[in-house]
Amino acid sequence: MIDSDLIAWLTLYFTPRLGAKGLAKLLSKASPPQLLQCDRQQLQAFGLTPAQIQFISQPDQAYIEQCLQWQSASSRHHIITLQHPYYPPLLKETFAPPAILFVQGDVMALSEPQIAMVGSRHASIDGLNNAQHFATALVNEGLVVTSGLALGIDGYAHDGALKAGGKTIAVLGCGLNHLYPARHRQLAARIEQSGALVSEFHPNVSPKASNFPRRNRIISGLALGVLVVEAAQKSGSLITARYAAEQGRDVFAIPGPIQTPQARGCNMLIQQGASLVQSTEDVLNEIESLLRWSNVNKPLVQNDWFDEKETKEQLPFSELLANVGAEVTPVDILAQRTNIPVQEIMMQLLELELSGHVVAVSGGYIRKGRGK
Repeated sequence: MIDSDLIAWLTLYFTPRLGAKGLAKLLSKASPPQLLQCDRQQLQAFGLTPAQIQFISQPDQAYIEQCLQWQSASSRHHIITLQHPYYPPLLKETFAPPAILFVQGDVMALSEPQIAMVGSRHASIDGLNNAQHFATALVNEGLVVTSGLALGIDGYAHDGALKAGGKTIAVLGCGLNHLYPARHRQLAARIEQSGALVSEFHPNVSPKASNFPRRNRIISGLALGVLVVEAAQKSGSLITARYAAEQGRDVFAIPGPIQTPQARGCNMLIQQGASLVQSTEDVLNEIESLLRWSNVNKPLVQNDWFDEKETKEQLPFSELLANVGAEVTPVDILAQRTNIPVQEIMMQLLELELSGHVVAVSGGYIRKGRGK
């Protein structure tokens, strides 16, 4: 991507109070370079506020230049946009994905099949051991382990993947120039060499509490499923699990003793429909169809961009399947959402039920293996 295009993307991305939804609406009308050529009246017609129009007309050049300098500082620094060939396909399929990702490390790792592993920062010894054990087993099956670089379960999951010679991805709630927590700086350096550090935030953004729930949607969006290793009833890990369910991903949870506070979040997820996990086979059996989709939708390596297009396997009735989640959804609601006739909806649901993708319950259908 030439710099002028990237500058246009960055300008729109950092436009005040625009957000992912607003940017997606703008991009449906024109490309970023075209939008920057629009006059004030045109931008106003697109629904932009005077402050947003002012920023687009006279953006903070220093702020954008810092991003470009960050990218040019290393061949392992990448800024990828929604239209970039290396933008991770699974994340792109989610609702309002981040239009820009800052990546430090192996950018291609983002498009490899991943399992997210999350859990408590104050985990038990058993929880930490489980995180390391499952991460090792999952990378031995060819999967990338994705987590949030936090203390506790996250750190042990990253470490387990690395010690097994696998790849791991850490999604940060701050800019990549401000690694957090500081205790994990050495771990972050190892991750960069055998995976990637990822953030949607400007490289110079400091850690901020409100940013961390936002990053959770990226953790789940990158992955085929989310494994909650250990979590209290009010754990931030449950936010990631909720995002996963909303994104149509599998939610897995390792059960624990009912007397243990750190196990109550996982036990609750299982009550709500998450898949109970005792071994890696429990995970692999559930993600099989998404794993096939992920493998055939990997971006081509640069030398192959102009080769013949690969035949892409799609999930069965993907439009309908995307509208079935953890909550019971009636058939008439599915028909309204998809504009598919009810009779055809019923036929598709029957096939999805037979193939194990959905389950018929009282009042409608739910996605198999998904937690709330």
